[in-house]
Amino acid sequence: MLPRRVEAVVFDMDGLLVDSETMVRDVMREVSRRREVTLPDEVFLRMVGLPGAASRSVAVAHFGEAFDYDGWNRDVWALAHERIDAGLPAKAGAAELLDLLDELEVPRAVATSSGHATVERQLRPVGFFHRFQTVVAHGDYSRGKPSPDPFLVAAERLGVAPAACLALEDSHNGVRAAHAAGMMTVMVPDLLEANDEMRRLCLVIASTLHDVRHLMTR
Repeated sequence: MLPRRVEAVVFDMDGLLVDSETMVRDVMREVSRRREVTLPDEVFLRMVGLPGAASRSVAVAHFGEAFDYDGWNRDVWALAHERIDAGLPAKAGAAELLDLLDELEVPRAVATSSGHATVERQLRPVGFFHRFQTVVAHGDYSRGKPSPDPFLVAAERLGVAPAACLALEDSHNGVRAAHAAGMMTVMVPDLLEANDEMRRLCLVIASTLHDVRHLMTR
């Protein structure tokens, strides 16, 4: 049971609406192998949910200052765009939850560390792009997750107080950002498991977005 009536819902994108985190992990591994370096899972997982500059810092700390990060990153996104254009599956329950929000006339936003072009590239093929009243993406806020800024901007654009918003996240940094914004926060884990901190910050740890839909109809 949610503690307050939900007046708006703010969604993360990668790993929550579309199955993109697994794809990016696999692409980073492949590009790293081509360059004869290794990207361990624990390093990649520290990058999940971070904006570009912070993600770069994690990678450079692992690969070393002499590593051609910019070239590696270009190769990663060239291959990632090929995979995106081939089609990414929607996460379980995403379409059904959006249908429920349409039925209930609950406005919604995307709050993501990705750029606007990436949002459209990933959400348009699965039919989700026009189902949000606003998209808050890289460049729309001063500080990225785990700062609350992306969620606060989303609430402001929707015209809803943060405390009346339900925030849905799959990453630890996303949960930290949503909780810091004062939103009712639910984690739907993807590559990162819920730990004690996540259970403390979240109202619910959901298995899929189907669970969130059921939560909203109680």
